[in-house]
Amino acid sequence: MQVEQAVSLGEASEQLGESAQADHVELAVIGLGYVGLPLAREASSVGLRVVGLDRDADVVAALNSGRSHVGDVPDEDVRRMREAGFTAYTDDACLARAQTVVICVPTPLSGDGGPDLSAVTSAATSVAGRLRPGQLVVLESTTYPGTTEEVVRPLLEESGLRAGEDFALAFSPERIDPGNTTHSLREVPKVVGGCTPSCAVRAVAFYGKFIDTVVQAKGTREAEMAKLLENTYRHVNIALVNELAIISRELHIDVWDAIRCAGTKPFGFQAFRPSAGVGGHCIPIDPNYLLYKVRSSLGYDFRFVELAQEINRRMPEYVVRRAQDLLNSAGRPLHGSRVLLLGVTYKPDVADQRESPAVPVARLLRERDAEVSFHDPYVPLWSVSGTDVPRVDDLMAAARDHDLTILLQDHSAYDLPALADQARLLFDTRGRIFHPDVERL
Repeated sequence: MQVEQAVSLGEASEQLGESAQADHVELAVIGLGYVGLPLAREASSVGLRVVGLDRDADVVAALNSGRSHVGDVPDEDVRRMREAGFTAYTDDACLARAQTVVICVPTPLSGDGGPDLSAVTSAATSVAGRLRPGQLVVLESTTYPGTTEEVVRPLLEESGLRAGEDFALAFSPERIDPGNTTHSLREVPKVVGGCTPSCAVRAVAFYGKFIDTVVQAKGTREAEMAKLLENTYRHVNIALVNELAIISRELHIDVWDAIRCAGTKPFGFQAFRPSAGVGGHCIPIDPNYLLYKVRSSLGYDFRFVELAQEINRRMPEYVVRRAQDLLNSAGRPLHGSRVLLLGVTYKPDVADQRESPAVPVARLLRERDAEVSFHDPYVPLWSVSGTDVPRVDDLMAAARDHDLTILLQDHSAYDLPALADQARLLFDTRGRIFHPDVERL
């Protein structure tokens, strides 16, 4: 059966290759955000003809004019993509011309905290309407195990074509790390799981054109689980050190020094560090997809994930409580104090604010009637709960002027020793400043 499928799919692929010569489009990427655009860039850089599909007309117009909206993809790279033949579209007719279609759309949480697959189902429906024999379809959007087989496959097969026989279907988790200049997309191993062995062979061959190492999973569910495992591992370990930071302070232990010492062990330990909370799309979101799958399929809770969520979600409140204690020790109430927040993005040296813990920190400070301002070299405007937060321009003057400065994100542009000297009170939630007058998380 598998051999017959492989032969059938191979013949279909050859037919598509012959019919696509005129258009010569090897890849269509659906969703041109922080995952899809770098993928399109990498494929384009090795000579593949790439098109992109996005529902945002402004994004499409900007890309076709050579302007990027993704921090890790400069305008110059988009212009090179355009010169190599890349074009962005809002019309899904472009999908019919591609030998491979990769879905890179967002998978946020719904209002009740469960998975929101509306973008995935919309993309799959668009692909189904344009699906041709021999095409390869890959889902890269992070989701719960079973989505490729149980959600995407039925939608695609409404076309009358069958996965593994008429077209290939696979899942390959994205591993984009915004702001990471050490590991390029090409250098990060690509995990691929196919619906059938022949589907996996097609997907491995495709990614092998522009990724150095391709790792084949047993199937789509294993590939889907691999992504959730990666981020749940981080989520749980961040929660561990966050709670350890709270406990260590009560025990009069310098948790940062303990982590430094433990990190000298050359095996069996990976250092994670406390913070005001977790942000970005992955860590606060992805474990919920795994939690949903466990609950819906098995009928019980994934207790490790729930506990990690509880600990990490309470960190902004803990930071505000520590800030209040710090002000009280200086003879000032939090009520009416001027508090400066430094770094409101979710990680250093990026402009990405998704799920940043700075938002709940600012909201909680305002609820306690503090006057909140912010500074971030990557964020010109910032609002919390629909209200703009004043931005300071002269950082050192503002640190001298505010009653309390809280370092939430340690951007490399910050002169931390100078801040320690200038600020009236400085609360370092990143453990980066070693100064006797600086309070650390």
